Amino acid sequence: MVAQTDPAMVADVVRQVVSTLQGDLTPADLKLFHEIEELSQYIARARREIAELRTEEIRAHHIPAATDELDAIVAATEEATGSILDSAERIEEVATSLDGPNEQALSEAVTRIYEACNFQDITGQRISKVVKTLKHIELKVDNLVQAFGGYAAAQETIRRPGPLSDDDLLNGPALPAEACKQDEIDALLASFD
Repeated sequence: MVAQTDPAMVADVVRQVVSTLQGDLTPADLKLFHEIEELSQYIARARREIAELRTEEIRAHHIPAATDELDAIVAATEEATGSILDSAERIEEVATSLDGPNEQALSEAVTRIYEACNFQDITGQRISKVVKTLKHIELKVDNLVQAFGGYAAAQETIRRPGPLSDDDLLNGPALPAEACKQDEIDALLASFD
Protein backbone atom coordinates (compact mmCIF):
# COMPACT_ATOMS: atom_id res chain seq x y z
CA MET A 1 0.00 0.00 0.00
CA VAL A 2 1.30 3.47 -0.90
CA ALA A 3 1.83 5.76 2.09
CA GLN A 4 -0.18 8.94 1.87
CA THR A 5 1.81 12.17 2.21
CA ASP A 6 0.41 15.67 2.18
CA PRO A 7 2.17 17.68 -0.58
CA ALA A 8 1.97 20.86 1.50
CA MET A 9 3.78 19.08 4.33
CA VAL A 10 6.55 17.97 1.94
CA ALA A 11 6.99 21.52 0.67
CA ASP A 12 7.09 22.79 4.27
CA VAL A 13 9.79 20.28 5.22
CA VAL A 14 11.84 21.25 2.16
CA ARG A 15 11.56 24.95 3.08
CA GLN A 16 12.72 24.20 6.64
CA VAL A 17 15.68 22.16 5.42
CA VAL A 18 16.70 24.81 2.90
CA SER A 19 16.37 27.60 5.49
CA THR A 20 18.70 25.78 7.92
CA LEU A 21 21.49 25.48 5.40
CA GLN A 22 24.46 27.59 6.43
CA GLY A 23 26.16 29.83 3.99
CA ASP A 24 24.98 30.98 0.61
CA LEU A 25 22.66 28.83 -1.42
CA THR A 26 24.00 27.82 -4.76
CA PRO A 27 21.91 28.24 -7.91
CA ALA A 28 21.66 24.44 -8.03
CA ASP A 29 20.19 24.39 -4.49
CA LEU A 30 17.62 27.02 -5.45
CA LYS A 31 16.75 25.14 -8.63
CA LEU A 32 16.29 21.90 -6.66
CA PHE A 33 14.08 23.70 -4.16
CA HIS A 34 11.99 25.19 -6.97
CA GLU A 35 11.62 21.79 -8.70
CA ILE A 36 10.48 20.11 -5.46
CA GLU A 37 8.00 22.91 -4.82
CA GLU A 38 6.57 22.56 -8.35
CA LEU A 39 6.32 18.78 -7.89
CA SER A 40 4.42 19.31 -4.64
CA GLN A 41 1.98 21.68 -6.34
CA TYR A 42 1.54 19.23 -9.23
CA ILE A 43 0.69 16.38 -6.82
CA ALA A 44 -1.82 18.59 -5.00
CA ARG A 45 -3.49 19.55 -8.30
CA ALA A 46 -3.61 15.92 -9.46
CA ARG A 47 -5.17 14.88 -6.18
CA ARG A 48 -7.85 17.57 -6.48
CA GLU A 49 -8.60 16.64 -10.10
CA ILE A 50 -8.95 12.94 -9.25
CA ALA A 51 -11.29 13.79 -6.39
CA GLU A 52 -13.38 15.95 -8.71
CA LEU A 53 -13.85 13.01 -11.08
CA ARG A 54 -16.53 11.61 -8.74
CA THR A 55 -14.85 8.25 -9.16
CA GLU A 56 -17.31 6.43 -6.91
CA GLU A 57 -20.15 7.60 -9.17
CA ILE A 58 -18.20 6.51 -12.26
CA ARG A 59 -17.46 3.10 -10.74
CA ALA A 60 -20.90 2.51 -9.25
CA HIS A 61 -23.12 4.00 -11.96
CA HIS A 62 -21.52 5.10 -15.23
CA ILE A 63 -19.39 2.07 -16.05
CA PRO A 64 -22.14 -0.47 -15.20
CA ALA A 65 -24.67 1.62 -17.17
CA ALA A 66 -22.32 1.72 -20.16
CA THR A 67 -21.79 -2.04 -20.05
CA ASP A 68 -25.56 -2.59 -19.75
CA GLU A 69 -26.13 -0.40 -22.80
CA LEU A 70 -23.48 -2.29 -24.73
CA ASP A 71 -25.05 -5.61 -23.71
CA ALA A 72 -28.40 -4.28 -24.96
CA ILE A 73 -26.77 -3.39 -28.29
CA VAL A 74 -25.41 -6.93 -28.61
CA ALA A 75 -28.83 -8.41 -27.81
CA ALA A 76 -30.61 -6.10 -30.28
CA THR A 77 -28.14 -6.89 -33.07
CA GLU A 78 -28.47 -10.61 -32.38
CA GLU A 79 -32.25 -10.33 -32.60
CA ALA A 80 -32.14 -8.24 -35.77
CA THR A 81 -29.63 -10.61 -37.34
CA GLY A 82 -31.89 -13.55 -36.53
CA SER A 83 -34.82 -11.83 -38.24
CA ILE A 84 -32.71 -10.98 -41.28
CA LEU A 85 -31.43 -14.56 -41.57
CA ASP A 86 -34.96 -15.98 -41.21
CA SER A 87 -36.15 -13.69 -44.00
CA ALA A 88 -33.17 -14.63 -46.16
CA GLU A 89 -33.99 -18.32 -45.70
CA ARG A 90 -37.58 -17.64 -46.75
CA ILE A 91 -36.37 -15.76 -49.85
CA GLU A 92 -34.04 -18.66 -50.62
CA GLU A 93 -36.98 -21.10 -50.44
CA VAL A 94 -39.00 -18.95 -52.82
CA ALA A 95 -36.00 -18.62 -55.16
CA THR A 96 -35.81 -22.40 -55.60
CA SER A 97 -39.34 -22.38 -57.04
CA LEU A 98 -38.27 -19.97 -59.79
CA ASP A 99 -36.40 -20.74 -62.97
CA GLY A 100 -33.62 -19.05 -64.85
CA PRO A 101 -32.20 -15.59 -64.18
CA ASN A 102 -34.70 -14.73 -61.40
CA GLU A 103 -33.61 -17.73 -59.34
CA GLN A 104 -29.96 -16.87 -59.93
CA ALA A 105 -30.47 -13.19 -58.99
CA LEU A 106 -32.33 -14.06 -55.77
CA SER A 107 -29.77 -16.70 -54.82
CA GLU A 108 -26.93 -14.18 -55.25
CA ALA A 109 -28.82 -11.58 -53.20
CA VAL A 110 -29.44 -14.09 -50.39
CA THR A 111 -25.75 -15.03 -50.39
CA ARG A 112 -24.82 -11.34 -50.00
CA ILE A 113 -27.31 -11.07 -47.10
CA TYR A 114 -25.70 -14.07 -45.37
CA GLU A 115 -22.24 -12.58 -45.87
CA ALA A 116 -23.35 -9.17 -44.59
CA CYS A 117 -24.82 -10.70 -41.44
CA ASN A 118 -21.28 -11.38 -40.26
CA PHE A 119 -21.45 -7.82 -38.90
CA GLN A 120 -23.17 -9.20 -35.81
CA ASP A 121 -20.21 -11.39 -34.85
CA ILE A 122 -17.74 -8.59 -35.51
CA THR A 123 -19.88 -6.08 -33.58
CA GLY A 124 -20.12 -8.46 -30.62
CA GLN A 125 -16.35 -8.95 -30.58
CA ARG A 126 -15.67 -5.21 -30.72
CA ILE A 127 -18.20 -4.45 -28.01
CA SER A 128 -16.60 -7.13 -25.82
CA LYS A 129 -13.27 -5.31 -26.26
CA VAL A 130 -14.90 -2.01 -25.23
CA VAL A 131 -16.41 -3.63 -22.12
CA LYS A 132 -12.99 -5.07 -21.23
CA THR A 133 -11.44 -1.61 -21.70
CA LEU A 134 -14.08 -0.01 -19.47
CA LYS A 135 -13.34 -2.53 -16.73
CA HIS A 136 -9.61 -1.84 -17.11
CA ILE A 137 -10.25 1.91 -16.79
CA GLU A 138 -12.38 1.26 -13.70
CA LEU A 139 -9.49 -0.68 -12.12
CA LYS A 140 -6.98 2.06 -12.95
CA VAL A 141 -9.26 4.79 -11.54
CA ASP A 142 -9.67 2.73 -8.35
CA ASN A 143 -5.88 2.37 -8.07
CA LEU A 144 -5.37 6.13 -8.54
CA VAL A 145 -7.99 6.99 -5.93
CA GLN A 146 -6.48 4.54 -3.45
CA ALA A 147 -3.02 5.99 -4.07
CA PHE A 148 -4.35 9.47 -3.27
CA GLY A 149 -6.13 8.55 -0.08
CA GLY A 150 -9.11 6.40 -1.02
CA TYR A 151 -12.73 7.19 -1.73
CA ALA A 152 -13.38 8.82 1.63
CA ALA A 153 -10.69 11.44 0.99
CA ALA A 154 -11.94 11.95 -2.56
CA GLN A 155 -15.52 12.43 -1.39
CA GLU A 156 -14.45 15.32 0.86
CA THR A 157 -13.50 17.47 -2.12
CA ILE A 158 -16.27 16.56 -4.55
CA ARG A 159 -18.34 19.46 -5.79
CA ARG A 160 -22.05 18.82 -5.96
CA PRO A 161 -23.59 19.09 -9.45
CA GLY A 162 -26.06 21.85 -10.29
CA PRO A 163 -29.67 21.36 -11.38
CA LEU A 164 -30.40 18.91 -14.19
CA SER A 165 -30.84 20.26 -17.70
CA ASP A 166 -33.14 18.92 -20.42
CA ASP A 167 -30.10 17.19 -21.96
CA ASP A 168 -29.53 15.33 -18.68
CA LEU A 169 -33.09 14.02 -18.79
CA LEU A 170 -33.18 12.94 -22.44
CA ASN A 171 -31.45 9.59 -22.50
CA GLY A 172 -32.66 7.99 -25.72
CA PRO A 173 -33.81 4.37 -25.80
CA ALA A 174 -34.12 2.72 -22.41
CA LEU A 175 -32.80 -0.69 -21.51
CA PRO A 176 -35.55 -3.34 -21.61
CA ALA A 177 -35.75 -3.61 -17.81
CA GLU A 178 -36.04 0.18 -17.46
CA ALA A 179 -38.40 0.85 -20.37
CA CYS A 180 -42.00 1.93 -19.85
CA LYS A 181 -44.62 -0.63 -20.81
CA GLN A 182 -47.08 0.28 -23.56
CA ASP A 183 -49.99 0.06 -21.10
CA GLU A 184 -48.31 2.69 -18.89
CA ILE A 185 -47.79 5.00 -21.86
CA ASP A 186 -51.39 4.55 -23.00
CA ALA A 187 -52.67 5.31 -19.48
CA LEU A 188 -50.53 8.45 -19.31
CA LEU A 189 -51.77 9.69 -22.68
CA ALA A 190 -55.36 8.89 -21.73
CA SER A 191 -54.98 11.00 -18.58
CA PHE A 192 -54.53 14.10 -20.77
CA ASP A 193 -58.04 13.71 -22.27
